[in-house]
Amino acid sequence: MSAETELRELMCLLAKSMFDRGLTGGSTGNISARTSDGGLLVSPTGSSFGRLDPGRLSRFDAAGRHIGGDKPTKEMPLHSAFYDTRSSAGAVVHLHSCHAVALSLTPDADEDCFLPPLTPYGVMKLGKVKLLPYFRPGDPAMGEAVRGLAGKRSAVMLANHGPVVAGKDIEAACNAIEELEDTARLALLTRGMAPRMLTSAQLADLVEHFDVEWTA
Repeated sequence: MSAETELRELMCLLAKSMFDRGLTGGSTGNISARTSDGGLLVSPTGSSFGRLDPGRLSRFDAAGRHIGGDKPTKEMPLHSAFYDTRSSAGAVVHLHSCHAVALSLTPDADEDCFLPPLTPYGVMKLGKVKLLPYFRPGDPAMGEAVRGLAGKRSAVMLANHGPVVAGKDIEAACNAIEELEDTARLALLTRGMAPRMLTSAQLADLVEHFDVEWTA
């Protein structure tokens, strides 16, 4: 089995796992991964994470030309923005996960640090998450907003829409976006309860020990 075939199957397996657990429903969400030749595999437009076909994933070459598979997601500008501004990005995942979206609707949502520092893994896997304003789905302005961050964030939250996370590979990106949803859920569950967050000293220790992107 070739490396690309393995990657195709892994993308579909991880997408189905997230769909089966209710992290994104219907035909929402999109996923992409860098291939060994510098190209991309991307979920097709209108496809369901629960029923992705490895053989029908959109295929791009290293120059960004669509060379095979179905028509890609309309949110390609969002994916391209992460790949173009973060050299470490090997995969990008976008979900419409309910708790993260719900947290983005709250009037006091923090634009610079969307997720409160409740757990170490939320900090370690995501760094500081930027809350971006609402954009019409598929609007190229979403990609421009990500480019405006100059590669300083690995995760953003699109208000009223859903999270987007870039990772070093497909497994890292999926693990990180699941951590984002879990942290958003914790934030909502403890809302109004004055939860004990990580102290500034504990946060600083995590940032230093795990080389977390936190100051941008």
